[in-house]
Amino acid sequence: MEPTTQSVQGISAEPDPAARGGRRGSRRAGRSARAGRAGGRLVVLDGLRILAALMVVFHHYVGYGGSADGAGNAWSRPIAQVFPLASKLGAYMWTGVSLFFLISGFVIGMSTWGRGLGDFFTSRIVRLYPAYWFGVLATTAVLAAWPLVAQPLDSYQVLVNLTMFQSALHVTNVDASYWTLWYELCFYLLFGLVVRQGLNYRRVVAFCMVWTVMGMVSVGVDWAPLTVVAMPWVSSFFVAGLAYYLMYRFRPTLLLWGIVGVSLVLSLNYAGSHQQLIDPALGGRHLPAWPAAVMIVLCYLVMAAVSLGWLSRIGWRWLTVAGSLTYPLYLLHEGIGWTAIRLLHDRVPKWTLVGLVTLGMLVAAYLVHRIVERPLSRLLKRGIVTGLDELRANGAAQPAGPVESVPAQAEAAGSRPVVRV
Repeated sequence: MEPTTQSVQGISAEPDPAARGGRRGSRRAGRSARAGRAGGRLVVLDGLRILAALMVVFHHYVGYGGSADGAGNAWSRPIAQVFPLASKLGAYMWTGVSLFFLISGFVIGMSTWGRGLGDFFTSRIVRLYPAYWFGVLATTAVLAAWPLVAQPLDSYQVLVNLTMFQSALHVTNVDASYWTLWYELCFYLLFGLVVRQGLNYRRVVAFCMVWTVMGMVSVGVDWAPLTVVAMPWVSSFFVAGLAYYLMYRFRPTLLLWGIVGVSLVLSLNYAGSHQQLIDPALGGRHLPAWPAAVMIVLCYLVMAAVSLGWLSRIGWRWLTVAGSLTYPLYLLHEGIGWTAIRLLHDRVPKWTLVGLVTLGMLVAAYLVHRIVERPLSRLLKRGIVTGLDELRANGAAQPAGPVESVPAQAEAAGSRPVVRV
């Protein structure tokens, strides 16, 4: 969704400095808006999405496999024995998730500017749920048919997963990779508070600063409600993405670079913690955390290049198609892909199998996007919009009963009009 500089529902899309700085501030804001390149689709983001998805796929197929022991691993043995060298690189490709979160912060800022709360939540529900519902059901069906790398969940757990609130209810994910969706959902809910007030430069900056402080405080305070809201291990990526979008839409400032810098420091702290967390699942290898830190710095640098407009000229149409495969690919690749590897690993050469399964997941993602996601999204959007219109139309307070005026009878009786309640 391309950003707009128009005012919608009385909400100004321009930054506050122009409003309070007189003619000089207006010229400055005008230059900022022009620097934001407010027209056109950022095709490079589609390319970065598919890159991030393929990084995660490589991590799961070559750097992890699902378990440290052979019994639970997709390859029936520790991943380090299957890919002695490549698994060391694959062990760090989980940082594709970090790139996802950075892009998400940027895109949420771009797609919600000048839009109301109803439009915001409609777009998020339509974007998240159709492909997700299919992913949950398809993964459940595959694991039920071939319970080789994971056991299928019971009916209640599957139903809870369909809501996407399973993490809040402490229910196991149908697919382990779905853990990221809860953080995305929480980010949308929190940012919706800002959208409700009306997006402008000052409010987005304030949101970034307040959420960053909450994240830092929550690390040292053992209070679950604060941790849930602050999301200290991932919020820094969303905050940086929002700051990058403000740079893109308006212009880079020392304040925005400061927000990005603090977010980077917090993200690097997360990198070390996460790498230590996944070490036991990598066959007992204790890999250093610094390569993960380097990968995250690279993710930040790429997004900085996007925000400065250095990559805006990239306009290859195939990237748009590739970007549309990202979400279905992410939803399908792990449980279903691991099952395919487990079924075929002793009959197909390992690198050939990785390539075939990855290609198969891309084809499946394309089919899901075309056959499931697009038509179901249209139906879902139509239903939500109709419901919101009905809510707005009937949202005002109604009298206790119908009011009926009977002027004709009143005139016949020679008295004033009668109003029946």
